[in-house]
Amino acid sequence: MDLDKSGFEKAGKIASEIRSYALGLVKEGAKLLDVAKAIEAKIVSLGAKPAFPVNISINEIAAHYTPRHNDDAVFKKGDLVKLDFGVHVDGYPADTATSISVGKSEENQKLIDASAEALKAAIAVVKPGVKVSEIGAEIEAAAKRNGVNVIRNLSGHGVDRWDLHSDPSIPNFDNGNNTKLSENKTIAIEPFMTYGKGMIKEAGACEIYKVMEFKPMRDREVTDFIRKEFGTLPFAKRWVIEKFGVLKASTAIREAVSKGILYEYDVLKEVSGAKVAQTEHTILVKEKSKILTL
Repeated sequence: MDLDKSGFEKAGKIASEIRSYALGLVKEGAKLLDVAKAIEAKIVSLGAKPAFPVNISINEIAAHYTPRHNDDAVFKKGDLVKLDFGVHVDGYPADTATSISVGKSEENQKLIDASAEALKAAIAVVKPGVKVSEIGAEIEAAAKRNGVNVIRNLSGHGVDRWDLHSDPSIPNFDNGNNTKLSENKTIAIEPFMTYGKGMIKEAGACEIYKVMEFKPMRDREVTDFIRKEFGTLPFAKRWVIEKFGVLKASTAIREAVSKGILYEYDVLKEVSGAKVAQTEHTILVKEKSKILTL
């Protein structure tokens, strides 16, 4: 693995700046599509590229919602909004997420605070040789202190060049996994908190894809564009539509999915319909670990 971490660090600094900018965009009545586009444009203006489409997941939607090309959804008072986005510099990604309430809500804030506290507690134990289950135990303990539940079938992950989700998986509870962190590994930790059952299910409406392998297709123009622009990092259907139009993009993506070229990221929803909060940082594992997205 490439041990030159300067790309990760550059991406992390930009991601930190973007996070502050993004929080100021979430307001009652603002369109999700406008916010996503603004965040993605800001990333490019700072000399990087999105490592994946901006996820704007609201209330019981835990992850993987990015606006459609013609999405007219707006933020509503009382919404608990999760902003999850990534930045990459020459394929080196940094992944971060934060949650915000649209208007004051004690219920929302409790979940947000629990997620942030859990992330802080988890990062405090990160160093070479620590078991991933020990990180999960810290997250689970923070949830219990706050009277909420973790999402048990969502997890953090390793981060490598051109690979946003590599080993090891970082659980949000003590799952007994004895895998140990190695020095210089880059990881993302992302506690998800809920008042619900703590499990998610697929809720359809896929708008995010990732290349699994390239195979011959009728329309090489679209797949050549995807290969050149996104490589093996996730991308939004709306990005392809902006380049080729709805019909051409939709036809090509449908064929690519059917041939196993593209992986679909389904929208994920908490099974009991309860709200979810998320907080995430990307960390470089050292004896004194470094939060790259702080």
